[in-house]
Amino acid sequence: MVNRVTITIKPEILKKLDKMIDKKTVRNRSHAVENLLTKAMNKIEVDTALIMAGGDGVNLRPITYEMPKALIPIKGRPVLEYHLNIFKKYDIRNIFISVNHMHNKIIEHFGDGSRFGMNIQYFIEENPLGTAGALASLKRHVKNTFVMVNVDTLISNLNIPEIYNFHKREGKQATVLLSTSENTRKFGVVRMQGSSVKDFMEKPTKSESKLVNAGFSIMEPEALKLVPARKFMIEELFKTLASRGQLSGCLHDGLVFDVGYHEGYERAIKEWKQ
Repeated sequence: MVNRVTITIKPEILKKLDKMIDKKTVRNRSHAVENLLTKAMNKIEVDTALIMAGGDGVNLRPITYEMPKALIPIKGRPVLEYHLNIFKKYDIRNIFISVNHMHNKIIEHFGDGSRFGMNIQYFIEENPLGTAGALASLKRHVKNTFVMVNVDTLISNLNIPEIYNFHKREGKQATVLLSTSENTRKFGVVRMQGSSVKDFMEKPTKSESKLVNAGFSIMEPEALKLVPARKFMIEELFKTLASRGQLSGCLHDGLVFDVGYHEGYERAIKEWKQ
């Protein structure tokens, strides 16, 4: 439900407001005002994001024989574009994308990010570096808190300021977003004690916990010191951070779509809303 309000705006401000309207991410004046108010009330000290898009999409074949996962369409848009939209909403405009499989197609489509109002840089993995290998390349680019997301994970109602505030209250080097799943064999499963992650188990065959990695995390630069310059999995990093008492878990109560599998991709096409 939305409420109608009437406001008066100076002509010069209205002209600037109209320049924000691109008919895609900002539909009209009302949407532009809503975005500005959202940013003002949810200001966070994060301007950098890493999107992990280097996977070869084996589980989505034959679709990924012709296109990378980052470009698979959902509701008429490439999945990666939805991540850019949510980051732009919260004024996170410095974007790094790790790419490997068909990386030229991704770079050709998104370019330097200027048409999205963002700055996009790419980490091209000549050889696959794993789910966290690109973090080693990120070390020299970040000095403050940053966010990371898997390109093949869509998260409904993702409130980054809420997760950021939780992360800062916890005071740990990293916070992973968690959701629940009956099928834990596809995901990294966590064991919690309060809000702290005590153990991180990658795709166990049997688990008492139903809490899984939702594919989104917030990190401090200090966490990157644990990342070696080699193929490296995010589960290794999370497991090390958990063992040192430096990993928090923030529970997400919305829908999470793993579009890296046919089942999750079909579900997202039917149910995804932004």
